Amino acid sequence: MVWFRKWMILIHRYLGIPLGLVFIAWFLSGIAMMYARDMPGLTPQARLDHMPPLDMERVWITPSQAAEGASLGINPGRVTLLTVMGRPAYRFAGRETATIFAETGERLVELGEAGVVNIAASFMNLPREEMFHAGVLTEPDQWTIAERGRMPLHKIVVNDAARTHLYISPTLGEVLVLTTRGTRALAWVAAIPHWFYFTPLRLNGALWRGVILWISGLGAVLALIGIVLGIIQFSPSRRSGSYIPYSGWMRWHYITGVVFGLLTFTWVFSGMLSMQPWDWASGGDEIADGIPQALSGGAPDLADFPALNAEEWKTALDGRAAKEVAFVRIQGDPYYLVRGAEEKPLLLNPKGEASENLFDTAERPLAIKSEPFSVDSVMGLVKEVHPDVPIAESELLSQYDSYYYSNDGARPLPVLRIKFGDPENTWLYIDPRLSQITGLYTRLGRVERWIYHGFHSLDFSFWYYNRPLWDIAVILLSIGCIASSGLGLVVGLKRVLRYLRRTLAHGLFP
Repeated sequence: MVWFRKWMILIHRYLGIPLGLVFIAWFLSGIAMMYARDMPGLTPQARLDHMPPLDMERVWITPSQAAEGASLGINPGRVTLLTVMGRPAYRFAGRETATIFAETGERLVELGEAGVVNIAASFMNLPREEMFHAGVLTEPDQWTIAERGRMPLHKIVVNDAARTHLYISPTLGEVLVLTTRGTRALAWVAAIPHWFYFTPLRLNGALWRGVILWISGLGAVLALIGIVLGIIQFSPSRRSGSYIPYSGWMRWHYITGVVFGLLTFTWVFSGMLSMQPWDWASGGDEIADGIPQALSGGAPDLADFPALNAEEWKTALDGRAAKEVAFVRIQGDPYYLVRGAEEKPLLLNPKGEASENLFDTAERPLAIKSEPFSVDSVMGLVKEVHPDVPIAESELLSQYDSYYYSNDGARPLPVLRIKFGDPENTWLYIDPRLSQITGLYTRLGRVERWIYHGFHSLDFSFWYYNRPLWDIAVILLSIGCIASSGLGLVVGLKRVLRYLRRTLAHGLFP
């Protein structure tokens, strides 16, 4: 027992010196991550905010004509109408990505410096003179790691107060990444140290993953040993008469370790599990196979979408301007999915609202679908895909539950929750407004929710939706863990320095 305790102390002491620095960096950056959330980029909402309204009067060809003229084949993939270089254009994203201008059917070719600068000026709503072309990236830099599959990108430095940097795809004619002086600075104290998101390391995915797993794994061992030592070292001291047999810095490290040690362990261990070691929570989502296609009815037939009538669109949207229109099929029928006219996407039926009179076949104008799809229709399509899988429960939720939730309320409500009786006990969440899957959790997925998000983010509903209560609690707990790690680092360094001085004093080094 004496040797076991001795080796535990030695391992904890000397492993704690390098990992103590990592722990301090993780907890400090974790506080910043509460507000930064991610690497700087271009969020879908920011992209939409910068997009100009569509000029429907200049849409002179249909999506089927655009696909046919560009020789994109029978199934051109996802199709959207948006503004590119000040002109309405169809974007086809499938096996190949193509942008076809909606006035002439002309295909966008790769842009040069002048075209990219024009896009940047329009995006920022600033004169061209304020845009400075900083070169063409063929390899990712610190801010384009997630876009390395879309190289090359043009970098534009904007002469504005925020010192904005834009990264633009010359083949899409679109801004993909936006950073500012503030978001870049915040990333260096948040996401980059927290995720080890350093460019040379992150570009080697296997190495980056291995480094994170090894450091977090050793960190979990370090914290666990500290917890064990906190228990077995708790005994009366003959010298001080206290149950804590330490004094000075070590005494405070012991106290903070006992108080915050378990939290340190769960934070580090849950962070390791987020990297899916041994693929422990992956797979098991077979229940979703075929359901998205059943809910949609398959890929949209572009022939179902007639030529756009600008006046009809203006009437349907009540004067509001659409910024992006996706051509989709939902439950077998064609719809326009419109973004930018309202805070939430709108569904427009090209055939107009159906009449309750079965014999009324008169054509109706373009109309917004005001009601969600019925729960019965959604359930019927789901059952068609898996007729042999029992459904234990289905419920239309008007509030988030413990697994389907959002801190900013962005995930759609109401949502249909379906609990299956399959071997994985799968829970499926479907948005009835768009008839789309918005969440899926197997039994292991629900366990991961608590082990990872629960322990790592402490996102329990009793305070997560009562901010700043959650912020205050997490920051205070993080400070406690920083204190414990910092005190351990000081104690370890003092011991090493004392050993080095003693060694030098005995003349063992020349």
